[in-house]
Formats: sequence, structure tokens, C-alpha cells
Amino acid sequence: MDLSSINPVLLVASIMISATPILLAAIGEMVVEKSGVLNLGVEGMMITGAVVGFAVAVNTTSPGLGFVAAAVAGAVLSLTFGLLTQFMLSNQVATGLGLTLAGLGLSSLIGKPYEGIKSPTLPKFEIPLLSDLPILGKMLFSHDVMVYFSLLLVAAVWAFLKYTRAGLILRAVGESHDSAHALGYKVVYIRLFAILFGGACAGLGGAYLSLVRVPQWTEGMTAGAGWIALAIVVFASWRAGRVLIGAYLFGGVTVLQLNLQAAGANVPVALLSASPYLITILVLVVISARGAHGAPASLGRSFHASN
Repeated sequence: MDLSSINPVLLVASIMISATPILLAAIGEMVVEKSGVLNLGVEGMMITGAVVGFAVAVNTTSPGLGFVAAAVAGAVLSLTFGLLTQFMLSNQVATGLGLTLAGLGLSSLIGKPYEGIKSPTLPKFEIPLLSDLPILGKMLFSHDVMVYFSLLLVAAVWAFLKYTRAGLILRAVGESHDSAHALGYKVVYIRLFAILFGGACAGLGGAYLSLVRVPQWTEGMTAGAGWIALAIVVFASWRAGRVLIGAYLFGGVTVLQLNLQAAGANVPVALLSASPYLITILVLVVISARGAHGAPASLGRSFHASN
């Protein structure tokens, strides 16, 4: 095995790119779950965002419009989930799984004409002065704008939940929807806004896969990224900072195993390919064993004002 072929600067830069779609989807899902809603349809929303973003970017030659369209597509799909679970009181788990199946089928239908086509991608945005720093400049400050956006989004969600009145109300709805309703808050509409936000974030995560990380459309290209995002929310104990760590951990292991394969590591390829998922499961088991939970008390419970 020749480890000298692994460039640390490129390795860290690749980790940031690899982690971004998971991070976008996970931070959106965390907000949804903070409001007390369990949406298992992240995989479906991601792949719908991936194909819609790709199609719009190809037809308009604008990756920016592709990202906007992907966010809208993810939000529209999540709206279906929101209407079914918040107004018709359907089971959240079953509806979320149905959303994933619907997204996979829809993406397959929409994406068929776009197979084998390359999309326009985002240019790198080098932050003035910082990108000129030796080693750190190329490693941390020479990425496309969505990498920086994902990091700013994590900080914004953290500040929103911790310091704003609206964030406090959203957390109150997630902890006790009956108490929040008794105080006069519109539980259903608050949850609906959270669901739309989560859907838009998942759509952006999917579009990042098809427009930046692998700038082409391939059926099933999310490859379980939505499920990993769901797992990371649990691993993170519903905290924004830990979501960031979890996403970068998964992205890091994913990139590292690819580099080890290229370096000729004497480990079965199948085991290396499965390592990101195995390590994520291992971390979840450790967290569960330690009892480090923080799930909102009303997570997954339906609410109706007449109850």
C-alpha cells in the first residue's frame, strides 16, 4: 500500500465536498424533528431534488437555478407529507416511507432522458485573502458557494433554536404540543413550516450530489444518503453542532476509504465500501449505550386541537 499517494490537502477538501449533501439534509431534518415530526422521507426528497435540480440546470445552463428548483421540489414533496400527517393525521412513519418510495419512482421517471448528460456545475469561490493562505487556503477556503452555505446554515439553525423566540416556540411545540396549543400557538402551521424547511434542505442536498459532487444524473444516485442523514440526527442528539460533526465524520470515512482503495490497501473492497455505514451504525450504538439522548418528547405523535 502506498500512502504517499494520498494528498492531505486534497483529502480534507474532498471531505468537505462529500459531507455537504448529508449536512444539508440532516440539518433540515433536525429542525423537522425538533418540531415533533418524524419525516422518514428524506431519501425521497433528496433524490427528487437531485433530478429536478439536474434537469433545470441542464435546460437553463444555470446551476444556481438548479439549486433553487431543487429546494422548491423538495419543499413541494414535503408539503404532501405535511398535509397528510398534520391535517389528515396519517401515520408519520408510514407516510414518510411512502414519500421515499414516491420520490424514487418520480426521479426515475423524470431522469430517464437525462442519463449520460453532464450538467453545468458551480465554480469555486475563493474567499479573498483566506484562500491565499498556504495549505489552509486550498484546504478550507477554495470551495463552491454551497459548501460555505451549508456551514452558515448550521450556524443559523443553531442560533435560531437557541436565541430566538420563534426557535423557542418551535422547540416547545416539539416537547409538548398540547401545552403549546394551550398557550395559543398554531401547532399544525408551525410544524408545516418546519416540514417545508426540511424538504427544501433535503432538495438542496440532493442537487449538490447531481450538480457538484457527481455532475451527472444516475438513477438511485443518493444511495442511502437520506437514511444516513436521519441516523446522524439521532447520533447528534438533535444538536446542530453535532450534526455538523456527524456529517463530516461520514464524509471523512467515505473519502478515506476511496483513497485507501486507490492506494492499494490490503482490505477487501466490499468492506471498505461498507465502512462509512458500519462506522455510522457503530457510533449510533455507542451513543445509545451511553444513553445520550435528546429526542423531543412529542416526536412522532400526531396532534389535533380537539384531543
